Amino acid sequence: MHEWALAEAVALALSRYAKQAGIGRLKRLVLGLGELQAVDREVFELALGESLKLHGLEVESYELVTEEALFECRACGFSWGLGDLALSDEVREAIHFLPEAAYAYVRCPRCGSPDFSVARGRGIRILGVVH
Repeated sequence: MHEWALAEAVALALSRYAKQAGIGRLKRLVLGLGELQAVDREVFELALGESLKLHGLEVESYELVTEEALFECRACGFSWGLGDLALSDEVREAIHFLPEAAYAYVRCPRCGSPDFSVARGRGIRILGVVH
């Protein structure tokens, strides 16, 4: 499960930050989960808790925020979200399972170009830390 690998990466980054800042406890943590990352929140939360313990970090509370996907057309400059597209459930599932599949199914809604970038909505980001 990739949730465990993602949680370990977050815990490792926080561990390095905590060592540099000379702290062992965080009051609050806010993480952005990319809409395209297909993270099982329940599994990720369990994995994050365990990974933080393994790194000797205590976090009082944390919040997981979904970062909606944002695509940008390289041909015409138009920006759109995943929710703006009329995709079948099967295609949406394929994109959530493998975000790169978007390039096989998605075209710019304005000009029809297949040349676009994913500007937001991938991966996991640390959005805020309070200690």
